[in-house]
Amino acid sequence: MGTGNNGSGPIKTVFGGPVKPSHLVWIRRFCQAFFLCLFIYLLIGTKLPLNVYMDYSLSFAEAQDIRIKSPVTFFFQLDPLVWLSSVISSRQWITGFGWAIGLLAATIFFGRFFCSFICPFGTLHHMAGSIRPSLKGSSMIDANQKNNSRRIKYFLLIAFIGAAAVGVNYAGLMDPISFLFRSLAVSILPAIGIGLTDFFEALAFSDIKVFNYLGYGLEALAAPVFGYENKAFQTGWVIGFLFLVILFLNRIRPRFWCRVLCPLGALLGICSKFNILTLAKDENKCTHCGACVKNCQGAASPEPGQIWQTAECFLCFNCANCCPENALTFRFRKLTEKTTKTDIGRRAVMGGLLAGVSLPLLGRLDGNLSKTSAPNLIRPPGSLSESNFLDRCQRCGLCMKVCPTNVINPALSEAGLAGFWTPNLIMTLGYCEYTCTLCTSVCPTGAIKELTAKEKIKTPIRIGSAYVDRGRCLPWNGNTPCIVCEEHCPTSPKAIYFKKDVIIRPDGQKIEIQLPYVDLKRCTGCGICEFKCPVKGKPAIRTISAGESRSLENQILL
Repeated sequence: MGTGNNGSGPIKTVFGGPVKPSHLVWIRRFCQAFFLCLFIYLLIGTKLPLNVYMDYSLSFAEAQDIRIKSPVTFFFQLDPLVWLSSVISSRQWITGFGWAIGLLAATIFFGRFFCSFICPFGTLHHMAGSIRPSLKGSSMIDANQKNNSRRIKYFLLIAFIGAAAVGVNYAGLMDPISFLFRSLAVSILPAIGIGLTDFFEALAFSDIKVFNYLGYGLEALAAPVFGYENKAFQTGWVIGFLFLVILFLNRIRPRFWCRVLCPLGALLGICSKFNILTLAKDENKCTHCGACVKNCQGAASPEPGQIWQTAECFLCFNCANCCPENALTFRFRKLTEKTTKTDIGRRAVMGGLLAGVSLPLLGRLDGNLSKTSAPNLIRPPGSLSESNFLDRCQRCGLCMKVCPTNVINPALSEAGLAGFWTPNLIMTLGYCEYTCTLCTSVCPTGAIKELTAKEKIKTPIRIGSAYVDRGRCLPWNGNTPCIVCEEHCPTSPKAIYFKKDVIIRPDGQKIEIQLPYVDLKRCTGCGICEFKCPVKGKPAIRTISAGESRSLENQILL
C-alpha cells in the first residue's frame, strides 16, 4: 500500500482534530454491543404478543389482524446477500431492501465496516475468540498470516449466486443473519427454555416453601424470553450442534467463520475494492514486534512491509490501536491511488461456478420440483407456488419462531434437497390457527405473501386437506364413539360432519355412533383435527398437502 502518511490525511473529528485509534475501537465496541442487543431484542420479540397470549381464545376467535410491532425483519433487510440472492433467483425486484442497497453502497466507500460494527454473528465470534484463545504469542501471529483458506468464502458466495441464477436459493443456509436467527430461534433458545422449565418445576414441587415461590417467580420472569410453552423443532439438535461447532472454531483461529466461511463477508470484500478508507503504514517507525498482526481480526496483513488486504480487513482498528510506535494510521485515500486486488483465486471461481450449477441440478433428481408436492409437505398459508417459494425462501426461521402453535418446522426430506430446512407444517406438533397470519407478516423476502385474517378466511386460503383413516378411527373401527375432530374444526360451516350408524361390538352389543366425514370444499387443511385426535402416534385423521390453494396441479376436486 505504500509507506508514510502522505495522502488526504487521517480521519478527523467534527472539530478538525485527528481521531485516536483508541476512540475508534471504543466506537466499534459500542456499535457491536448495541446491534447485538438489538438483534437479541428483536429475536425475543418475534413471538405472539403477551396481551394476545393471555387472552388467546378470544383474540383468535375474532378475525383481527395480529401483528408484531417491532421491525423483526430489520437485520434481514439490511443483509445484501439475502436481497441479491432472492432477486437473482426470482428474477424479480424485491422491495423493502433499501437498507441492504445502502449498505452495499457504503461498503464501496468505507470497506467491510458491517463485519465489525453491525453484524451480530460477527460480534459473537469476536467474543468467542476473546475467551481464553487457544493460540497465543507467535502461534497467534502465524495463524493471522495470509493463507488460501480465506478463498473458501468466495467459493461459497459464487456457488450460492450460481445456484440462485439456475433457480434455487441456497444462500440462507450460510448467510450469517439467517444462520444466527435460525440457530437461536429453532435450537438454542428452545433448549435453554426446556432446561430452565425443568429446573423451575423442580423448585416449584419442592417441599420447601421458599423454593416453591422462587420456582414460580423465576418461571414468570423467564417465560417472556424463552416462551410460555416448550417448543420442539425437527432437526433442532442438528442446527444447534452446527452453531456450537462454528463458535468452537474460534479456538482454532479467531473469527474463523468471518475469515473463511462467511459468503456475506465475501460479497462485502469484493465491494470494498474501491473504498476510500485505507491503512497508512510507516516502515521507518515499525519495529516488527508483531502486535498488529497478532491483534488483527481479519488477518489482513497490517504490518508495514506487507500488502494490506483491503477485502479482508474488518475495520476493527485493533492494529492501529495496539501499535506501540504509532506506525499505523487509518486515513482517507486519494481516488487516484491504487488498491489491492481481491484475492479470490481461480480455483474458487471455477469450483464455485461448478457447485452453483450442480446443486440445483442434483436437487431436481428427486423430482420434487417437477411434480406436485409430497403429501407431507405443507407450506404456511400465503406461500407462493413451490418453485417461486424456493426462489425466495432464505430458511431463516422467522416464520417458525413467530408461529404460536409450533406447527412450522424445518423440512428434512419432505421437500427434497432443494427444500432442505425450508418451513413445513407438522400437524402432530401443532396446527395452523384459523385466523392467525403472523407468519405471513414477517417473511423478509415475500416467499410467504402477507395476508389479513379476513383474506385467509374468506378466500379461503387452503394449505391442504384432511382425510379419515378409517382403520384407526375409533367410531369407524367399532371401538367407541368419538367426536373430537368435529368439535375442534374451526370452519363455518364445519368441514367435518357426521352420519349416524349402528354398529355391533364384538360382545354383540349394538351401539349408535356418529361416523366422521370430511367435506373437502370446506376444509382448509389447518390440521387442528389431526393435532387434537385422541389416537396418538399416527392420528386417525391426517392432513395432506393435496387441495392447497397455491397449486393448480395439487388438487383433489376437479
